[in-house]
Amino acid sequence: MSTVLQPCARCGARWAVHGTPMHWCPRCHGVLLSPAPIDAPAERRNYRWVARRPDHRNGRPVAAPRRRPPAPTPRYTQIPRWGLRDETPASATAASRGRAAALASWVTPLLLGTAGMFALAAVAELVRYVILLVNRTRLIDPLVLRFSDWLLTGSSALALALALGSGIALLGWLIETRSAVFARVGRRDSRPVPLLVLGCLIPVVNLVWPGVFLTEIAVARADPRALRAIRIWWCAWVFGGLMAAAALIWRTADSLQVKADGVLFTAWTDAVAAAVTVLTLWMLRLLDGRDLFGRVRLARRWVVAVDPAVPVIEPVHPGGAARTTEARNAADAEIADDLDTDNGAVQHEEVMAK
Repeated sequence: MSTVLQPCARCGARWAVHGTPMHWCPRCHGVLLSPAPIDAPAERRNYRWVARRPDHRNGRPVAAPRRRPPAPTPRYTQIPRWGLRDETPASATAASRGRAAALASWVTPLLLGTAGMFALAAVAELVRYVILLVNRTRLIDPLVLRFSDWLLTGSSALALALALGSGIALLGWLIETRSAVFARVGRRDSRPVPLLVLGCLIPVVNLVWPGVFLTEIAVARADPRALRAIRIWWCAWVFGGLMAAAALIWRTADSLQVKADGVLFTAWTDAVAAAVTVLTLWMLRLLDGRDLFGRVRLARRWVVAVDPAVPVIEPVHPGGAARTTEARNAADAEIADDLDTDNGAVQHEEVMAK
């Protein structure tokens, strides 16, 4: 009788077995590995496969997986446009860097405040002009004059202060936008920062160079719509600057009538300044891929139209019936022609006989 060693699959103990092999370990009741070959046929196998959990040795119960609360049902507030929507320009979502980015974040509120104060200044100038017209025939209450002075002086001073702050914020926005645009196309901005600062802040010079700087952005992005918007803004900017210079020169006149006309002209100048400020905000948001109200502008795409939902089906005409009808019509036409010809010949013969 042969003796074989059967190792335990659980504790690793080896047991000497005489004769018939055992199936279970006497110590831990684990499965004893069979001395038979692994590739033995089924009738010679004296072992069986037992499926156990991976942690059956430590005896710890397996914790049930924690069930997550159900996620909310997905819903859309508008029609999805997968594949039909352009990503917003990187300049609108670029990470903030340095003082220029901090200044650029104040562009929108400063421009809105500047436009509002210039509009209020225009109203104050119109009120002053009305007071001058009324004062030709009657005296004006001193309180009304004092209120008009406060309104005119305060609105003009605040408008100029906000315009200066807007110019500084726009300079920061220009530096950030140029660096982002040229980095996106793999180039480096050829204009140094001091040149940008001097070109935008020096009087008279700033009527020309800001348009050049902005045009270079539109050319680098190859955006014809932005280029057209920049040209419109440039013309309005130069026109507003010329009106401001004319209003300052008008103030130096000595005639009372010319001064009164200067008040009305100043009101128009403030109104133009407010319009140029709003136009500036529109141009900036257009370059950032948004509209005047700050909404993301979606690109217009042309797609292939599908067939109509209700197809228009032409009535079916059998091919044999159609051919028969055509042949019958042709035969009738030939018979009619023959009859006409025979009648004409008979009438001719009767005439000749007479």
